[in-house]
Amino acid sequence: MKIVSWNVNGLRAIHRKGFLDWMATEAADIVCVQETKAMEEQVPEELRQIEGYHCHFESARRKGYSGVAIWTRQKPRRIKTELGISRFDVEGRVIQAEYDGFTLFNVYFPNGGASHERLRFKLDFYDSFLYHLMSLRQRRIVVCGDFNTAHCEIDLARPKENRANTGFLPDERAWIDSLLSRGFIDTFRHFNDQPGHYTWWDYKTRARERNVGWRLDYFFVSRLLRKNLKAAFIRGEVMGSDHCPLGIELALP
Repeated sequence: MKIVSWNVNGLRAIHRKGFLDWMATEAADIVCVQETKAMEEQVPEELRQIEGYHCHFESARRKGYSGVAIWTRQKPRRIKTELGISRFDVEGRVIQAEYDGFTLFNVYFPNGGASHERLRFKLDFYDSFLYHLMSLRQRRIVVCGDFNTAHCEIDLARPKENRANTGFLPDERAWIDSLLSRGFIDTFRHFNDQPGHYTWWDYKTRARERNVGWRLDYFFVSRLLRKNLKAAFIRGEVMGSDHCPLGIELALP
């Protein structure tokens, strides 16, 4: 099973840049996207009716903001979109898809850069999401999405210059430590310990041309899926957003 994730920075915009062609080429079993910036009724019909896939969209109440979506060949047994905390749930940041063998989370984690209050919001969201994960009876879990944090110095091109900036603050990085300490595996680092692999580049400075990037997007799997994890990859060559796609391959019965 191949699962891919991509912060598309606007679903309607990426549609005009060949999203359906990319979907056909990637041929994933599950496609998760973040930052759709669209209500379901604003999504073009051809994206809501992709042959061979079931789809689900979760949008923020605020128009043109946040939002997540999933396309899946196998219909989930259940879809949930709430953590049960209204200030988080109104932002359309989570799709929880439950399958027979595992539970998948597609999450667009908040960015903490706008203000001190938004940083607090991000950290509170982190804690609430982790609490939700730990409350599940299902322990075969996949979590993917834009986490808006680079975990280690290897995960961004200029760590020294960004130590005091959101996205690389100690509290943000410590939360990923806490996720790993609970048995979750950073799938890309499971296979690749080399620098220079990023998933986000700043548009304004044309950073992608110089590969001055950040690894902000991840797939984590719980330890019970370790033996099923066969590959993890970053599609840095795929254009269309300030992020690029990434994915994993699982051997599941």
